[in-house]
Amino acid sequence: MAEHPAQFDDVLPEALRFTAPAPLVDIGANLTHESFARDLPAVLGRARAANVTTLILTGTDREHAEQAVAMCREHGGDGLSLHATAGVHPHDASRWDGELAAAMAALQQLPEVVAVGECGLDFNRNFSTPAEQERAFEAQLEIAAACGKPLFIHERDAGRRMREMLRAWRDDIGDAVVHCFTAERDTLHGYLDLDLHIGLTGWLCDERRGHHLRELVGDIPLARLMVETDCPYLLPRNLPAKLKGRRHEPALLPWIVREIAHWRGESEAALAAGTTATARRFFRLPGELQSPRRAPYHEEN
Repeated sequence: MAEHPAQFDDVLPEALRFTAPAPLVDIGANLTHESFARDLPAVLGRARAANVTTLILTGTDREHAEQAVAMCREHGGDGLSLHATAGVHPHDASRWDGELAAAMAALQQLPEVVAVGECGLDFNRNFSTPAEQERAFEAQLEIAAACGKPLFIHERDAGRRMREMLRAWRDDIGDAVVHCFTAERDTLHGYLDLDLHIGLTGWLCDERRGHHLRELVGDIPLARLMVETDCPYLLPRNLPAKLKGRRHEPALLPWIVREIAHWRGESEAALAAGTTATARRFFRLPGELQSPRRAPYHEEN
């Protein structure tokens, strides 16, 4: 019987074999996605070769958070640092109950888990109702306040309500990042005014949907900016070569850094070093001092 052709490239085309000028942290990698099951060691090897040396594996529900923890234990080391988040995505908020709350709180006690999330609000698709999303998000804000770990936040078409909820909790929670930021200027500055961090993906490489971000990236202080692939999603549309299957992966993060640096008007090396320093502080990774305690939030009149 003839073998089925590989669904994805076994090696990256030469034009896509990037090497970052400084070690990078990919703060959002969905490596528990089924598309990585066949060739995960090769994917990790390509990340290492690209100088993407730290990966934060996104846990979007209990099952995937537990898988991310197991992946950290099995594959971390040899020049690659793996960590996990644990949360319930707003799409799955309808499943939130007392048992799930206890399980998510327990996951935060594991050393591999460095953040609460992916959690938040998504009023674009409403796979769970807005009321269910707010209930699950509020419960996870409570978990973050109790454990002291930072928040890894998803928000889409819910910027105003997100800011309202975070403002009410701001003195109780620590650091928080709005990952895969895609919104407009007012929302960005609202988040920055709340002392939040911002995660950027290859969205700004999309001339159809992301061109507005190119004008905004310079507004984000380097001490608040982090980078991510959100792989296997959001493959940059302007890559210099095509990929079979169009699966995104951490080894392509240097291209995103190059694009962000261009639109910010700074060097790739400075952006790489700065975003990595920010991510290491934010997630309190080994060898980093814990971020100083924030001053209480006071809304300006």
